[in-house]
Amino acid sequence: MESMRMLEKQDENEEADEVTWQDQQRINTFSKLNTRMRDMNDKLKELKQEKEALDDLSTELELADEDEPVLYKVGETFLHLPLTRAQKRLERDQADVDKSLADVGSTVEDCERQMKELKVVLYAKFGKAINLDE
Repeated sequence: MESMRMLEKQDENEEADEVTWQDQQRINTFSKLNTRMRDMNDKLKELKQEKEALDDLSTELELADEDEPVLYKVGETFLHLPLTRAQKRLERDQADVDKSLADVGSTVEDCERQMKELKVVLYAKFGKAINLDE
């Protein structure tokens, strides 16, 4: 059964610190922040892809014929729109994506900041007995 150990003998703390209610709250908060940050990073990737697609569309619309209607995706549907209207819609969509990127980026930074603060406190108390890295 000795091979089932998670920590080496010298890394074990015989006088392990007791986990207080406050410590458990910090650990729970760290876990929630970590989950939220992962979700926000996924959302950030999606928004970057959407921004790239809108930038490509902007380039395509610059080359389009002004007399011909263009297909513009709204939700799950494509609509025929006059070029000027499609360009205005594109500008609005780009502004929305830029704002969303800034908001999500700010949320990720806030989560990272809070997680760093919690890591300092938890590692100071528990040392190697706790693992807060991925």
